[in-house]
Amino acid sequence: MLIALMTDLHANREALSTCLAHAEEQKVTHYAFLGDIVGYGADPGWVLQTVMDYVAKGNWALMGNHDVAILQENRSGMNPVAKQVVEWTRAQLSPEQIAFVAALPYRIELQDMLLVHANAWAPDKWEYIDGVMEAMRSMHACKAAITFCGHVHMPTLYHMTLTGKTGEFLPTPENSIPLSKQRRWLVIPGSLGQPRDGNPAACYATFDTETQELTYFRVPYDHESAAKKILAAGLPAALANRLLTGE
Repeated sequence: MLIALMTDLHANREALSTCLAHAEEQKVTHYAFLGDIVGYGADPGWVLQTVMDYVAKGNWALMGNHDVAILQENRSGMNPVAKQVVEWTRAQLSPEQIAFVAALPYRIELQDMLLVHANAWAPDKWEYIDGVMEAMRSMHACKAAITFCGHVHMPTLYHMTLTGKTGEFLPTPENSIPLSKQRRWLVIPGSLGQPRDGNPAACYATFDTETQELTYFRVPYDHESAAKKILAAGLPAALANRLLTGE
């Protein structure tokens, strides 16, 4: 099976539709959406419904911190910008879509793989994997040979030897990486809907469970249209600027 790992979609219709079309060209057979389906972008209803349709066909989706935020009535701890986006997003969703979000799991185990949004040690606490130490902590917290994570908006790959030595690797797009079974791996595909590494192209990855090959992709999309829609919706201009700059 060839799985597309897509995370941090952030209500970006243009990015998601482009990446789904790209994934079809790669002959992807299954899709895993690793959380933060909504938030920041101008098309939460369309993006969430698209994910719901894929899940109805036997694919997978996880809860992210922006997803769980729309379920929480008390948002007193949020900064004004975040609160504005959450309240606006919730108003765009149907009761059925809200119910779907409420039922999303925090972790999914598939064969020798683990899917989480933030990390394996506390999937519902939203702590980031910012470096080797956090990656090591996450890999030690589970038995999976390969962990796929979102939350961090920059594509990264971590590996740990049988003796526990852990390293970090910045992947080159479209070069397949064989994931040796002599190591454990933590894969961060990067954000599909709001990249933050200075490149506005959308991020996602594929993993072939037969060949054990991982491939990262950067997919250009119409980020200018996505940014304009954020402004037209009355959402903070900083969110539009992030799409334009990829930062």
